[in-house]
Amino acid sequence: MTELQPEDAKLVTLARSARARTGAAEGAAVRDTDGRTYVAASVGLPSLKLSALQAAVAAAVSSGVEGLEAAAIVSEGDAVETDGLAAVRDLTPSAPVHLAGPDGTLRTTV
Repeated sequence: MTELQPEDAKLVTLARSARARTGAAEGAAVRDTDGRTYVAASVGLPSLKLSALQAAVAAAVSSGVEGLEAAAIVSEGDAVETDGLAAVRDLTPSAPVHLAGPDGTLRTTV
């Protein structure tokens, strides 16, 4: 697996931080086309369930973002979950989405 560029590595660090801070199963971060970042953890309420990636995209969109440069998710999973990936693709079909393990090791990029 290739090493991440510094700005993408920062996304992984932010996603790890969100996951650790909340004790959530996942943490995610997205970077918009202006270089701003949005960070979120998975949400599990009785009336609302969002993956961390969905929540990060929602935070970006609610701030007026129209495109993403990249995204990162930190999870125990072996693949990027489909609903979060779809949310990223809704904004920018070509944006790379990096999946890292809880230790920050890059697993894959889609």
